[in-house]
Amino acid sequence: MAKSRLRPHSYLHHYDPIRIVPLYIPGTLAAAPGAQLTYRNGPLISAVEVFTIFWGSGWKTAPQAALVGQLNGFFDFILGSALMDQLTEYNVPKYAIKHGRRIGTATITTPAPGASVTDGAIQAMLQKQTAKGKPIPKPTANTLYFVFVPPGVRVVLGGSASCQAFCGYHNAISGKSFYAVMPYPGCSGCIGSLTAFDALTSTSSHELCEAITDPVPGQGWYDDLNGEIGDICAWQTKKIGSYTVQLEWSNKAKRCV
Repeated sequence: MAKSRLRPHSYLHHYDPIRIVPLYIPGTLAAAPGAQLTYRNGPLISAVEVFTIFWGSGWKTAPQAALVGQLNGFFDFILGSALMDQLTEYNVPKYAIKHGRRIGTATITTPAPGASVTDGAIQAMLQKQTAKGKPIPKPTANTLYFVFVPPGVRVVLGGSASCQAFCGYHNAISGKSFYAVMPYPGCSGCIGSLTAFDALTSTSSHELCEAITDPVPGQGWYDDLNGEIGDICAWQTKKIGSYTVQLEWSNKAKRCV
């Protein structure tokens, strides 16, 4: 588990080593004044290649089954959109951020995630599933796995649980295999005023931009007081095409854009 110096969100009671999508709390949408991301000399993801993993039999039944295609369509669109273009201000000599692409998808039912699954279990599943390279490809410097968890499954991260302390997060295995975890938004704190699909695209865009600009949490673009590019603008959204995405912090504009 990646370790870094982090400040918890005000409603978390411990230091969490992973950057998260926080719960929606009305009245807390303003970006932190004076936020400034600085580059910590770690890796970035230059040309992201997203592979979506829908873990659990719940993705094979209605209404979640329809979301599989919709979420894949979201990534197909957003990875070549203006959302990617706005990240280019964080280019560094070794890593130039470009448009990405979705390289595949898989629905995994064995092993089943159970009613509660830890980040460690998610890492173990990824390592086992990617070992052979099929159907889930082995990781590269550009691979980003998005693991979607079905309704009724709680994700536990460092003593915190989804829908109690967070709505999603990203992490790295041994600093080389990058992934994001998207619990199903089954609570008001992870839906806010959105539909379930819009909440998933918003949180996915949050973690997508964070994973590109800070794939090993705290080693890429980071603000010691306010976190990553998405943390500063949590739950502030806009539309790109027909999709709801989260605003991201711009050092250049000095605001969420």
